[in-house]
Amino acid sequence: MHSTPVQAFTADFELQGNAEAGTLSFFTPLGSTAARLQWSTAGAQLQTSGEPQHFESLDALTLHTTGATLPIHSLFAWLKGNEPTTPGWQVDLRALADGRLTAQRLAPEVPADLKIILQR
Repeated sequence: MHSTPVQAFTADFELQGNAEAGTLSFFTPLGSTAARLQWSTAGAQLQTSGEPQHFESLDALTLHTTGATLPIHSLFAWLKGNEPTTPGWQVDLRALADGRLTAQRLAPEVPADLKIILQR
């Protein structure tokens, strides 16, 4: 039986832009930037401590960094309270007014749980 090891991380983040062009920055507990993802219609880039890595798309970038594609594009709609329409994902927006959003990937890739707590 083959199983995928569980991966988990917690980080403060800042999301700017929109689904077509934007930036997602992750911060360490001390507040320094751990990683910055940038995307546009021309492609995507990952900046960590070394040279930037370039990818053909945001999906390719998230697949490379996490082992699965993540619905960053859909996150913008979810944060606005729009009904989720991302295939394979079950999203709970009931606590969005309290700054909480949860999403669970049911198929087709590796299972994933996103738990987002917004600071306002």
